[in-house]
Amino acid sequence: MDAGTRIELALERAIAHATDEAAPPKLAEAVRHALFSGGARVRPRLALAVAAACGGGDSQAAEGVAVALEMLHGASLVHDDMPCFDDAATRRGKPSVHAVFGAPIALLAGDALIVLAFETLVKGSAGSPELIAPLMAAVTRGVGMPFGIVAGQAWESEPNPPAERYRCAKTGALFVAATTAGAIAGGGDPRAWRALGHCLGEAYQVADDLLDAVSAASECDKPVGRDAALGRPSAVTELGLGGAVRRLGTLVEDAVASIPACAGDTELKELVRMQAVRLAPKRLLESVAA
Repeated sequence: MDAGTRIELALERAIAHATDEAAPPKLAEAVRHALFSGGARVRPRLALAVAAACGGGDSQAAEGVAVALEMLHGASLVHDDMPCFDDAATRRGKPSVHAVFGAPIALLAGDALIVLAFETLVKGSAGSPELIAPLMAAVTRGVGMPFGIVAGQAWESEPNPPAERYRCAKTGALFVAATTAGAIAGGGDPRAWRALGHCLGEAYQVADDLLDAVSAASECDKPVGRDAALGRPSAVTELGLGGAVRRLGTLVEDAVASIPACAGDTELKELVRMQAVRLAPKRLLESVAA
C-alpha cells in the first residue's frame, strides 16, 4: 500500500468514532471538511518515511504519529483562517471551515482535532507503551509554547516579532515533530533527524512567504497578500524576492544533506526533493534564475 492511501485510510479510521451519529452533526461535518479538503499530507508522509528509514520499528506507532500530525496541522489551518486571525474565506480552493459553518463551530472543530490527534497518538502506541512519553514530548513541543505552532501564531500579535523565531515556530516546529517522532517510532535517534525537520520546515515557510508575495489568487490555495496587509514577518521583506528564492534553494539542499546515512536514505532524499519542486511557482524560480 502506498503512503498516500495508507494515510487516508488511517485518517478515516481515526475519526470514525468521533464523527458518527453520536456527534453533533455540524461539528462532525466541520471536522471532516477540515481534514478531507485536499492537501499533500507532507508532514505524515515525512514521519512515515523517517520511521521506515530508521528500520520500521512499531508501524502502528508511526501511523499514529502520522495521523496526529495531520490533524494538528489541519487544526492550525482552521484556526489560522478564522476572522480573529487571517479572516480567510478559502483554503485549498474551497470555502474555509468558518466560511461554511461559522466561527463558533470552526473554533470547536479545531479544538476537536487537537484532542483527537493526541488520542490517536496514544492509541497508536498501545503496543509499545514505552514510546508514549517520548512521542508525546516530541509532538507537544511542535504544537505548544514556547517553540510550537501556538507560539508561532502568537508572534503575529507581537510588534516586530523576530523573523527566524517566528518562522521556526509557525511552520518549522511541526516538521521537526514529524522527523523526531518518526525516528522514535522507527527505533532511531531523534536527535539525528532534527536538522532535516528544521531545514524543511523553514523552507516551507519561506516558500509560503514567496507565494503570498507574488502569486495570483488563482495560483494559490488561500488568499494572497496577507503578510504585507497584516505587517507580518516575511522572508521576501527581509531578503528581497531573489534572496528569498536563493534561501529556499539553500534550505532544500541543507535538508537533503542533513539526512543521516541509513537504509532508506536514497528514497528519503528523493521525497524531500520532490516536495521541494512544489514549494514555489516554477515561473518564479525561473524568473529569478534568469
